[in-house]
Amino acid sequence: MTFGKFRLLMSKYGFSMIIMLLELSFVFAAFFYFSGIAPNWLSIAIIVFMYIGTILSIVNRNMPPESKVAWLLIAVVPIFGFLLYLMFGERRLSKKEMVQLENMDSMKFREDNSYDLRVRLKKENKAAYGIVKSLLAMDHNADVYDGTASRYFSIGEEMFAAMLEDLRAAEKFIFLEFYIIDEGLMWDSILQVLTEKAAQGVEIKLLYDDIGCMATLPGDYTRKLRRLGIDAHKFNKVIPRMTVAYNNRDHRKILVIDGQIGYTGGINLADEYINHIERFGHWKDGGIRLEGRAVKALTRLFLMNWYINRGEISDFDKYHLDNQAVAGQGLYIPYGSGPKPMYKSPVGKNVYQNIISQATDYVYITTPYLIIDYDLTEDIKNAAMRGVDVRIVTPFIPDKKLIQIVTRGAYPDLLEAGVKIFEYKPGFIHSKHVVADDEFAVVGTINFDYRSLVHHYENAVLLYQTETIPAIKEDFEAVFDISEEVLPENLHITWYKRLLKEVMQLFAPML
Repeated sequence: MTFGKFRLLMSKYGFSMIIMLLELSFVFAAFFYFSGIAPNWLSIAIIVFMYIGTILSIVNRNMPPESKVAWLLIAVVPIFGFLLYLMFGERRLSKKEMVQLENMDSMKFREDNSYDLRVRLKKENKAAYGIVKSLLAMDHNADVYDGTASRYFSIGEEMFAAMLEDLRAAEKFIFLEFYIIDEGLMWDSILQVLTEKAAQGVEIKLLYDDIGCMATLPGDYTRKLRRLGIDAHKFNKVIPRMTVAYNNRDHRKILVIDGQIGYTGGINLADEYINHIERFGHWKDGGIRLEGRAVKALTRLFLMNWYINRGEISDFDKYHLDNQAVAGQGLYIPYGSGPKPMYKSPVGKNVYQNIISQATDYVYITTPYLIIDYDLTEDIKNAAMRGVDVRIVTPFIPDKKLIQIVTRGAYPDLLEAGVKIFEYKPGFIHSKHVVADDEFAVVGTINFDYRSLVHHYENAVLLYQTETIPAIKEDFEAVFDISEEVLPENLHITWYKRLLKEVMQLFAPML
């Protein structure tokens, strides 16, 4: 056991895991104890009733077919099946969360001045209007913006340098929301600037995912940050209790400065993302800088997750007062995606599906993982069969070998339909980008896997005819040049890897 794993085991996270395992053991022990002292006929009746109730609940739930199949397979396991479903099968909101959800539903931020933009888009391009209209229908807090300039970053090192420069110029407030923060050159440099800004009176709010950082930060790290003047909190804080809420992690990456400048993309605040350290070969990532009106949406996304986590209703308007339009091309729609019931539809998945389905010339995709459901797979295949140039780039060097087996297991079906697949030969590609037909692009945090598409809180920016779309396409073309194309004749998947892939794919909706 490495020192890092030992430290994690002995931390509050290891203690919480032990408590949760004891809690789970207690539930099973209690069930078997009461079954043992009850009359046989009553025990049998209760078990039959629970089996029937569990199966009916799964069949009638509004969930993807893949999830239903996985839970039905688990439910038929004697005794353990329906107990596991009872404990983990469905996200049940507490009274506090229900109140928060009702309050969020009442917060409508769509601005009247975007109506003219939507009307103009409908006249110019009905297909593009349909993609935007669908997104706005799914995420009621998303909006359409012009008056925004953008800069695309093809590598983490460039984005890091720009972030530091903008942070040093902050005057009023800084919001940070990241899945992973790890002590090292990148975070230490940012923390130094944040400490200086806090001393100058700049308001700083920081939100990081507790599970995402449990192996990278001490359990009491928020206390240190608060002593430095940074209002820091953990999202979905780990405590010793069994809950499916831990599956809904905050995978977003958002930086907002003074409500005028915003960043997002795949880049976390850790040294591998800027290639200061090497973990899986060269780390290829990317992101985008927004300046102008569209930053309002990133500010709202942060404050909404802050509200979900803290239960505090913030004065949204006060953080928008100084937001000014700047000269820029095209339209921007920053949006959020997340688990039910916080989001009623899989926003991230549906945006990808709409872009792929509407494409006529090409669709390029980068994703570190390729574990997708039947619907999205069919949309990708159908686009290729229509003659669209569909290309997907995944890592050559994986961060998780088991996940790469499942990812590669998806290749044969896609290749047969004409999809071109590349693996990033220098190392690990972590960016989650889509570009299509020189008109649309998506830059954000949403992977092509069940975790991102179903379970996690995510965010992205939908770009339409912006100045950064040519740069995104150019980056894709550079990636193709240094990647290895996967050819059907060179694809050799052993029987045991195929079997492992099928088993993992079956239970992927629950993982």
